Amino acid sequence: MPSRAPSVCTHCGEPHTGICAKRAAAIAARKARADRRRPSSSERGYDAAWEKLRADYLAAYPSCARCGQKAHLVDHKITIAKAPERRLDPSNLQSLCTPCHSSWKQAQDRKA
Repeated sequence: MPSRAPSVCTHCGEPHTGICAKRAAAIAARKARADRRRPSSSERGYDAAWEKLRADYLAAYPSCARCGQKAHLVDHKITIAKAPERRLDPSNLQSLCTPCHSSWKQAQDRKA
């Protein structure tokens, strides 16, 4: 299989076939800054009660609501930020596989 032709990195100005080490470091630093500003998972509503509900929900509904594959995640149809009172409401939940959650659901959240 042919390799990709090198392109000039907009970050360092050098030619690379993949991501530049300096650019990768800059991306990692940006993500670390964002993570420091983000509240912890328990502060966002994902505590022991959520973990129990999540496990019970996945046992009852093991297939992805979108594609039918094995689900690994339980998603809030209406986000906790919009409806914190529905955080533990089973009617507000759906099982999703990782690809559906990472693509379709995240795109829906960005639109809203």
